[in-house]
Amino acid sequence: MNGKEFIKSLDFIVAEKNILKEKVLEAMELALLTAYKRMYGKTNGEVEINGETGEIKIYSVKTVVEKIEEEAYEDEETEESETEEKVIIEPILLEEAKKIDPTIKVGEVIKEEVTPKDFGRVATSTAKQVLTQKIREAERESILDEYKDKQDELVVGTLSMEDAMNYYVDLGRARGVLPKKELIPGEKLVMGSSVKVYVSKIEATTKGPLILLSRSHYGFVKRLLELEIPELNDGTIMLYSVAREAGSRSKIAVYSNNSRIDPIGSCIGERGSRINNIIKELNGEKIDIVLYSKNNAEFIKNALSPATNVTILIDNDDSNEALAIVADDELSLAIGKKGQNIKLASRLTHFKIEVKSRSDASSMGINIK
Repeated sequence: MNGKEFIKSLDFIVAEKNILKEKVLEAMELALLTAYKRMYGKTNGEVEINGETGEIKIYSVKTVVEKIEEEAYEDEETEESETEEKVIIEPILLEEAKKIDPTIKVGEVIKEEVTPKDFGRVATSTAKQVLTQKIREAERESILDEYKDKQDELVVGTLSMEDAMNYYVDLGRARGVLPKKELIPGEKLVMGSSVKVYVSKIEATTKGPLILLSRSHYGFVKRLLELEIPELNDGTIMLYSVAREAGSRSKIAVYSNNSRIDPIGSCIGERGSRINNIIKELNGEKIDIVLYSKNNAEFIKNALSPATNVTILIDNDDSNEALAIVADDELSLAIGKKGQNIKLASRLTHFKIEVKSRSDASSMGINIK
């Protein structure tokens, strides 16, 4: 690869992959300098690449001195580390330096071209390596830029691979990782089928963006609701919070500032059409839709549905603790199987809720009319 071929290849890649030409040339110069130092045992130097012709020149860099000491000149400001080479400043006598540049003075730095005759082969190999590396880096950055705004969003992909721990979802230019523990319990996915997934995390790695996906995250339910219910997107209905036990039950709290709008009815849809579409996507998971209220007692009462005969006592809103007193025959409804209902109600309202039956409350001296 001669200079013209290198520049032609560089310009093509810069245009196709949208890479800055200056970055490629800078990386190329650094790589060639490293190769030169290793091949010829040099400790200092500079590489210059003509961005128009592709011509490569290597220069030795020396400090002009009157007398060369026996000890090597070492840059006192440069610290040696495990990852960086010790920088040696090579000296050159003033009389020798003047043969190169008659105007040079002691203490100044002089550059002398020392490009090896057989360095073309090294340059060709290094150019290919640098260009390949820059293409990969540019593609990784481009993919990351494309997907970085999709975190916490719903995307659709195709199941392309599977191993013991994960499914891999083809998202177009990238592949997302769907851990099997992030599936809805009990669901079966078919390889090659289309699947909706929630992007729970995007992270830059040396191999490209890591895109973690989920179908059990509570955000998955939230995005499905927004997809199915237009009023959530146009602001007619607001979604206050979502609490979920994937595969079993979700509770969602909604409200509207428009008194003529029934937020719960709008979410359910005509004959349950909207909510049934979401339940189908969630593999039969039950969904409770409750009305949010700024009145904490009222909100907690709504959240404890399907229990209806409920009285809420809150000593101090700042404590985020509440006592729910329910009819004796509704105690099991309020608590739910294995405590699920009260757990979801607590997550939904952000209150620690304790439930007591009326008879238990009465025995404790708490009388409710």
